[in-house]
Amino acid sequence: MGVNGRNGKRNRAAREQALLAAASKLFASHGYEATTTKQIAAAAHCAEGLIHRYFHGKAGLLMAIIQARVSCEVSDLSENLRLHSNLGDEVRQLVEFEVDRMWEDRDFLRVIIPRALLDPAFGALFAEAGPLQRARAISDRLRKCKSSDALRKHELEALAHFIGIAGFMFGFMRPVVLGHDRRAARQMAAEIAGLIARAV
Repeated sequence: MGVNGRNGKRNRAAREQALLAAASKLFASHGYEATTTKQIAAAAHCAEGLIHRYFHGKAGLLMAIIQARVSCEVSDLSENLRLHSNLGDEVRQLVEFEVDRMWEDRDFLRVIIPRALLDPAFGALFAEAGPLQRARAISDRLRKCKSSDALRKHELEALAHFIGIAGFMFGFMRPVVLGHDRRAARQMAAEIAGLIARAV
């Protein structure tokens, strides 16, 4: 491959990243519907046509953002979170991780959830790219714990989904949607995780 080919690929990757970053910021501050591809392109210092060429429009750009974020979250799970050998300790750690992650993603979740409610096709794609992929990553971690062999495969999968739901409920729904105190919500999640941890 010639120098121009390498530079072209590098430039495309840089432009894609610029568009993803600009769209994430604009979607979070103005909402998905109110944000135009023209605004995104201007913020990214790119031609508007690149959004259609690279992502097949605004909806494709939103899905690419979701996939990039989930990929980063799954990577964080495997690389930045020490695996506990004890299943109960791992459950506690993962619930806290998910609660904090949902809080950090609160602005983005404000964009995604209404979009998923308005567009069932998008909701199905989001479920597969987001919660289901994260649940698989959590389930894989749980299987590596020494005491996990006492649980059947479907029980480990159910536990992984519970961890994700606890994160969403206590990291986003309670503090952001319902206006509950964030520390109290996080503490409640920790107490529930402790109960589940003792049961497993």
